[in-house]
Amino acid sequence: MMTKKQPSYEPVRALLEKEQAPPLLIRQFEQAFAHLYGDTSGYISGDTIEPVDALPALHELSDCIPAGQKAMSELVMIKLNGGLGTSMGLDRAKSMLPVKEGLSFLDIIARQVLHIRREHEVRTPLLFMNSFSTRNDTLEVLKAYPELGAGQGDIPADFLQNRVPKIRANNGAPAESPDRPELAWCPPGHGDIYICLQSTGLLDRLLENGFRYAFVSNADNLGAVLDPAILGYMAEGQHPFLMEATRRTAADRKGGHLARSPDGRLLLRESAQCPPDEKEEFQNIDRYRYFNTNSLWINLSALRDQLKQHEGVLPLPVMTNRKTLDPRDPESPAIVQLETAMGSALGVIPNAVALDVPRTRFAPVKTTEDLLALRSDCYLINDAHHIVPHPERTLPPIDVRLDPAFYKLIDEFDARFPQGPPSLRQCTAIRVEGDLRFGRNVVCHNEVELINESNTQIDIPDGTQLDGQHRFAKK
Repeated sequence: MMTKKQPSYEPVRALLEKEQAPPLLIRQFEQAFAHLYGDTSGYISGDTIEPVDALPALHELSDCIPAGQKAMSELVMIKLNGGLGTSMGLDRAKSMLPVKEGLSFLDIIARQVLHIRREHEVRTPLLFMNSFSTRNDTLEVLKAYPELGAGQGDIPADFLQNRVPKIRANNGAPAESPDRPELAWCPPGHGDIYICLQSTGLLDRLLENGFRYAFVSNADNLGAVLDPAILGYMAEGQHPFLMEATRRTAADRKGGHLARSPDGRLLLRESAQCPPDEKEEFQNIDRYRYFNTNSLWINLSALRDQLKQHEGVLPLPVMTNRKTLDPRDPESPAIVQLETAMGSALGVIPNAVALDVPRTRFAPVKTTEDLLALRSDCYLINDAHHIVPHPERTLPPIDVRLDPAFYKLIDEFDARFPQGPPSLRQCTAIRVEGDLRFGRNVVCHNEVELINESNTQIDIPDGTQLDGQHRFAKK
């Protein structure tokens, strides 16, 4: 591949220095910038990797529970909390959304950690990696849990994710947006966590306070809860890094997957790293069986050693996302966002491992369809404040499909379920096409398909029992 002429990095460096960006970030972004104009595509061809046929499974690790309980006093929990949920029409932290019994993601996470502290008599700090957009709202919500902050000791409640400039696709210059300056910036991907932990001094502070392990997961994935068996597996095996992986389904075929390099190391291949002519093979869920849940367990001492070895910057693969400056305006200038993924450290840290976990540990809320399932009676909150399947539900996870014209944005969604979600405990799938407004105590059985054939909203009356296909037309 022919090397493209690289524009000067100096305008980008000057901008980051003006923003008082950490020196490590400036150096890491310089490497990412060079990648954009380098002589490699960043693609990982299927010819250079092998599939992962099997992984150790969580259900096999019951013998590790005592070691995990012993190591609980050395654990810190970190939640990635930088997202605004703009695809759902939100302009505040997505983690503030009510998801169950009036409780938000933040409420549930805080209560989970407080339960852990009481149940196991440990200090377990809770750390949020916030963005500039989510920090103030998140800290305001956490004021409702003063005991959470009181138990943190010397560890703060959060740290800030960095931001980097979007790069003009035509000339490599930093993007500009005088009228809306925020549009010129973007997060550098959650691989930024390693830079953040160092540049804030948090990595050293955690180790100095006796914390040896970190459990890192997305704030919108309430399935990612502390499991002593996994912690014990980390401790007994002296693993430096562990990724939770689960089996791919047809719904996951476009997402990244695990593979092995020729020397046997595990690696994570994201869709942006797949050559365009291999997309069909990339989506073969029988060949590539596992995907990353983005729940990671990290030995902090081992991480510090790796960072020292790489002079502070892990050589994570760079992903180039080509977009427009204003995502909502296709006529705005073409830009490139340069990002890294924290899970790709799997292929960088020697002796890193992955674990096959059940699908229940991966339940992110990316859409209002996910939110409807979570809010419904398919799930309950138990005494540990974990979201668990309803004990009377014996069906597979429900398949929810809502008409995006009426249900995609959270305000529109809530307006159509003013009395809460219908009962879905006995439902395998629900598909809604058209504008329908649900009354109180609506119950769905088996597979339900609702089609509004009119151009006006139809009400589903209180107490309606639904089963099979129903077509509605305004009388």
